[in-house]
Amino acid sequence: MPSFDTVLEPNMVEVRNAVDQSNKEIGTRFDFKGSDARVEQKDKELTLYADSEFQLGQARDVLTAKMTKRQVDVRFLDFGKIEKIGGDKVKQGVKVKAGIESDLAKKIQKLVKDSKLKVQATIQGDTVRVSGNKRDDLQAVIALLRKEVTEVPLSFTNFRD
Repeated sequence: MPSFDTVLEPNMVEVRNAVDQSNKEIGTRFDFKGSDARVEQKDKELTLYADSEFQLGQARDVLTAKMTKRQVDVRFLDFGKIEKIGGDKVKQGVKVKAGIESDLAKKIQKLVKDSKLKVQATIQGDTVRVSGNKRDDLQAVIALLRKEVTEVPLSFTNFRD
């Protein structure tokens, strides 16, 4: 029975490269001279540090530009609240989204069910598997999901015939 998996998985190698390039640019830019601005990465968690909220915004712009240049969709980034960490220094947590959350998985499952195509969508952990008898129906579901789910960059893997 033909099937495919709907997943939400960023390319972590490219994320790492974008963080390194951002730190390099922040270190050489004139407006960051003598400041403690930087981007740190721990697994799928990024942290932006800066001396002021303005510099934090500039560092965020540099990071998103580098992500875009490395073909990492910025919709993977979930920016947290800006926190003061002493004096004028501020930081901001950035979560790199990976894996489809349960509410989004339910939304995808409902979209597939409401499409009236002869396919089934099952939630399997942090992926949604869609299976059906016809390959054309599966391709119609992929087109539907690309059109309807715009808040995250979904990808479709494991297409089996």
